[in-house]
Amino acid sequence: MFAAYAARIDPDQPLSALELGERPEPEARPGWTTVNVKAASLNRHDLWSLTGAALGPVPLSGVEVTEEQLPMILGSDAAGIDEDGNEVVLHNVIGQTGYGLGPDETPAMLSKQHYQGTFAERVRVPLWNVVPKPKELSFEEAACLPTAWLTAYQMLFTKAGVRPGQSVLVQGTGGGVATAAIVLAAAAGLRVFATSRDKAKLKRARELGAEGAFETGARLPHQVDAVIDSVGAATWSHSLKSLKPGGTLVICGTTSGTNPTEAELHRIFFYELKVAGSTGGTKEELADLLNFCATTGVRPVIDSVLPLDRAREAFEKMAKGGMFGKLVLMV
Repeated sequence: MFAAYAARIDPDQPLSALELGERPEPEARPGWTTVNVKAASLNRHDLWSLTGAALGPVPLSGVEVTEEQLPMILGSDAAGIDEDGNEVVLHNVIGQTGYGLGPDETPAMLSKQHYQGTFAERVRVPLWNVVPKPKELSFEEAACLPTAWLTAYQMLFTKAGVRPGQSVLVQGTGGGVATAAIVLAAAAGLRVFATSRDKAKLKRARELGAEGAFETGARLPHQVDAVIDSVGAATWSHSLKSLKPGGTLVICGTTSGTNPTEAELHRIFFYELKVAGSTGGTKEELADLLNFCATTGVRPVIDSVLPLDRAREAFEKMAKGGMFGKLVLMV
């Protein structure tokens, strides 16, 4: 079957490690099902996988990649048709509850460890990982949800616990999680503020429902109930200062680095702030997100759609940056 895969790792020139071509069909396993992939979407960790940084059981964990893991079909997000003809979306953490794993296997995302990914004509997953796709969503829309959009959903409604009428700041608009958070928060009746250093991205944030869009680090009209942050060190201080007393900062990434200049612990304890981490979400949250999109009319923001045999173009675009929304591969 045709696939896009990491043939090797190259920390300096990751795109040189990407190859497109034939790979073996997924092996049958008891309790697993084969899904014919219709659409799959890229995430930043797919690019990192080519450097070797995200092929371990925990992305960016420093776990050494072994030759046995390669070649590895990339991709963790997909929507398609299962063996019974059902339209489905894949929850991408294999073994989150232990279902479908052997005694020596550990939970990991698709395209990590020994679980081949979704950038292929077919992928095999445990039956537990299959979630019905609402008829209201296209395959390319549904394929955008299991990582970035699910992370944003969990950050807003589970970790921050925000309610309609409350306010939220989304740092670094333009990225997959940040874009999703703006759309979901606005659809849920939240007052949304967004930041970016790019004026075009600020304009787009307003179009997607942000009440206000500001230069990164700018003073907001008022403090907020929650901050959604995937930037890390560069926005840490601004995020803390932007919170109301008792507010919540939820972090899902550190694209600007992991170590802020100052921890500002005094601000956290004096104002009784909460700091929470988020990585993806549960199968139940994915089902809720799918239903939320189906009933509200919310749709993922898609930058561009390309056929699988042009996957290299999608990876190049992600490496260069500047896209707004998700990159989708159609099979």
